[in-house]
Amino acid sequence: QVRLVESGGGLVQPGGSLRLSCVASGTIFSLNSMGWYRQAPGKERELVADIGSGGSTNYADSVKGRFTISRDNAKNAIYLQMNSLNPEDTAVYYCNVIAKSRSWQATQNYWGQGTQVTVSS
Repeated sequence: QVRLVESGGGLVQPGGSLRLSCVASGTIFSLNSMGWYRQAPGKERELVADIGSGGSTNYADSVKGRFTISRDNAKNAIYLQMNSLNPEDTAVYYCNVIAKSRSWQATQNYWGQGTQVTVSS
C-alpha cells in the first residue's frame, strides 16, 4: 500500500501564497504520475496540476502562470507552489498518485486525506 500525507494548507489573504507538500510512503515499487486535485463546496473534484515521472507537467487553465508543481523523486514527494491566490482557489486540495506497490501488481490510484486552503480577507 502507498500512503500519502499532505501538508501546507491554511488561511491566506487574496494575492498571497502557499506551498503544499505531499509525501508518499509505504510499499512503493514505482510512482508514476503525481498530482494535485481540489474540490470546492458544491463542486466536483478537479485536476489542478500533475507531473509525470519524467517531469512533464500539466495545469488547469485557471491556475496556469500562478501555480507551479514540482517533484522530488528521492523523497517521493511533490509540491505545489501557489501564488496570487484568489477566493476562487478556496477548496480542499488532494494529493493523487498513480503507483505500483510491487512490481507484479497493477498500477493503482491513491489519494491523500486532503488539506484545506482558504483564501479570504
